Amino acid sequence: MDRIQGYVKRVEAALQAQNFSLQPAELYEPMAYILGLGGKRLRPALSLAACELFGGASEKALMPALGIEVFHNFSLVHDDIMDEADVRRGKATVHKKWNRDIAILSGDAMLVKAYQYIAQVDSEHLPAILACFSQTALEICEGQQRDMNFESRTEVQEEEYLLMIRQKTAVLLGAALKIGALVAGASEASADSLYDFGINAGLAFQIQDDLLDAFGDPEKVGKKPGGDILQDKKTLLMIYTRQLAAKDLEFLQSQDLKGEAKVKAFGDLIIKSGARAKAEAKRDHLMQTALADLEAAHGSDEALKAELAQFAQWLSHRDR
Repeated sequence: MDRIQGYVKRVEAALQAQNFSLQPAELYEPMAYILGLGGKRLRPALSLAACELFGGASEKALMPALGIEVFHNFSLVHDDIMDEADVRRGKATVHKKWNRDIAILSGDAMLVKAYQYIAQVDSEHLPAILACFSQTALEICEGQQRDMNFESRTEVQEEEYLLMIRQKTAVLLGAALKIGALVAGASEASADSLYDFGINAGLAFQIQDDLLDAFGDPEKVGKKPGGDILQDKKTLLMIYTRQLAAKDLEFLQSQDLKGEAKVKAFGDLIIKSGARAKAEAKRDHLMQTALADLEAAHGSDEALKAELAQFAQWLSHRDR
């Protein structure tokens, strides 16, 4: 995936070249801080890839790509506040390093900065790009609220969960690809197919994330397995376990298990019930749908299309 890695490096260099040394420092320093903590930069890289896929000059997609990355990091700042998280990428979260009020206001300013970057496109494409980005931003808020609502519920349906992860995770991947395609002047149909590619790859990515949380190798994932189990999150694995072994699940829940004993008992049931296999099958089906969407987009750069397909396969079957 050499070209995608090249796009990642270009995005990183462009981010480092941005000037956040402005006043008041308490507003701008947290922006530089969260953006400086690293990250894969995959979403903006996909915008550059999508632009070149349709024969466009990726330089024209660079500023909106930065807007997508700034927006993503804005959402992380606010997520950390809501989750009361102390650590992000191994460092103190913004609200811990400064305080809650500064984190909220700096995050708000990052949202405005994201729009400023997004708007730096040819005027003929601006209405469609702004419409896509604004709808995406709203859906991410909807997804976050759905996820919060799930915390107080004992049962969540598969369709509800898939909608939530679509909005929280997949729509920004889809938007990154669609905006890059629009910058290149791709047709609406092609841009929409590429968006669907991002949506389905993003859904597969999140299901794999759930699988890694429950069954990943700690040395590769970087944390002990079972975090979602310990927090009683309604992941697809737990939804399928309830579908396939409701009585066994209810029995385990009545035992008030803690720590590693809880992780092992629930993990064993997820496997025994067939929930893990069903989740893996769902992930693979979504991945195949994503690849069909990529073909339907009719991008003109065949080599890059193959690399995007390879990237999506890695995304949905990564081990870390």
